[in-house]
Amino acid sequence: MAERSTAAVDVADNSGDEPLTAKADQSTADGVAKNRERDTEDVEAQGSGGTEGPGKTSPPELHSGHKLARRYRLEECVTRLDGFSSWRAVDEKLRRAVGVHILPADHTRARSVLAAARSSALLGDPRFVQVLDAVEENDLVYVVHEWLPDATELTTLLASGPLEVYDAYQMVSQISSAMAAAHREGLAHLRLNPNAVLRTSSGQWRIRGLAVNAALRGVGSDTPQRTDTEAIGALLYAALTQRWPYESDAYGLSGLPKDVGLIAPDQVRAGVHRGLSELSMRALANDGATASRHESPCTTPEELVKAIAEMPRIRPPEPAFTAPPDYQRTTYQQGTYGRGAQHPGATRPVPPPPPPLQSRTGKALKWAVSGLLIAALGLGSWQLADALMEQGNKSDDTGNTQTTDGNDKNSTAPKPVKTLSIQDAQEYVAKGDAQHPGDVGKTYDGNSSTYWKTSTFVEGPALAPYKPGVGIVYDLGSAQEVSTASIGLRYAGDHTTAKLYASDSLTPSSLDSMQEIGAVTTSGANAKVKVTKSVKTRYVLVWLTAVPYSGDDPSTYSDAGYKQAITDVKFTG
Repeated sequence: MAERSTAAVDVADNSGDEPLTAKADQSTADGVAKNRERDTEDVEAQGSGGTEGPGKTSPPELHSGHKLARRYRLEECVTRLDGFSSWRAVDEKLRRAVGVHILPADHTRARSVLAAARSSALLGDPRFVQVLDAVEENDLVYVVHEWLPDATELTTLLASGPLEVYDAYQMVSQISSAMAAAHREGLAHLRLNPNAVLRTSSGQWRIRGLAVNAALRGVGSDTPQRTDTEAIGALLYAALTQRWPYESDAYGLSGLPKDVGLIAPDQVRAGVHRGLSELSMRALANDGATASRHESPCTTPEELVKAIAEMPRIRPPEPAFTAPPDYQRTTYQQGTYGRGAQHPGATRPVPPPPPPLQSRTGKALKWAVSGLLIAALGLGSWQLADALMEQGNKSDDTGNTQTTDGNDKNSTAPKPVKTLSIQDAQEYVAKGDAQHPGDVGKTYDGNSSTYWKTSTFVEGPALAPYKPGVGIVYDLGSAQEVSTASIGLRYAGDHTTAKLYASDSLTPSSLDSMQEIGAVTTSGANAKVKVTKSVKTRYVLVWLTAVPYSGDDPSTYSDAGYKQAITDVKFTG
């Protein structure tokens, strides 16, 4: 994948811990003790200097403006608790915002924090907030991680109400898939809560604090997969109901009524999607709940991923038409075709038809008008016949046939469409790694069975934020007026977005240096992009910004995921 943007999460708690909360151990209904944290109000006040537990070392005395490794300048302390502190900082070398966890090197958890941070950094999965550095120096241990300015915590999203069905579906799908990948590498989160789950402005869900947050708090579990699966169930429950599925209030959410037990989300709130309600109960069955509707419980993120795959796919809502401020409906749209526009709230009477001319004068007037019309028609017919005869004589004399092909200056015949030849092509890489640059020639070799393909992406259809797009620049040999681009696609599905850019060279410096001249979104195997901005250009970029989901394709040696391949490209002018 391409590089990920660095940024900040909510300053209320950038460490991934819920503000002002502490946890207590609890056991499952079958008597298996777990180290899962309960959600009760913490007595610590954020930024108060912290409270030392037994055998804990005081947090290091640091202040805004302090630099670590002559590079990371501390800006604001966002958490100070239990012997460690978390800061918003600036990486002066790369000029970007970062987050930093700091604790004394002799802290009882320093070794485990370093080990967790380094293990998390090795995963390199873009669905997790990335660990950028993990260092021990000058009697300090510090962990540097991404800071996401465009991300919003699930806690904040739920403050205004439950998520829409499609958003909840995307959240649980992406979080489950990410945690399944982490557990395959032997990594657990153990503190997966609404403060650790973030949604970016592009709609992607990210997880922060993988392994590190639990190490900072000294949290462990004998059944880490069950712990994380139950946490995902709680996240989905909260997303559907705006309630926390335990008796204690937490994360700004009210808990369930006491002595009622765990009830399904569709019994808590009307209109909850039944399939998602059942899914949350299957994950929460680890906490002693009865699996809903006789379905077996999910005890690992992998099982949760399979259960989601077996559900009917939830489609995004259709975009509603929003009229611009100056939009006015026609009288036909308003159901008043043939009548004049009326003022709002006013009732305009329909005028009666004019009375017929029944008097003697009226009859005379009608006969006079009729006579004039007959005379005019006769005169016009005679003039028309005379003109035609004269034109026929001219044609016989000159031997020329009148056409509208170049001889008639007022001709409205369309210009002939011509196919533009492609002389050369080159893959354009705006960010990260190239796709398959050696195959670009297969997109205009006249053979529909050959193609250039993208990599397989884990999220989609939009490629952002991992990549702004992928594509190929074509050389038309000379400056041409391009009218359309026909693009043959290997994979149909929801959905492919293709854009055209006019470029000044085969190797443009950036997208900003080019002019967008057309775009189209399709779910089929062909995309026809019509140029909306007339421009003469020698180089045209075909740019894919969204690709559909497709299963395993043995012929291309690609796994299931979001991907696309271009078989043929033709330009007309």
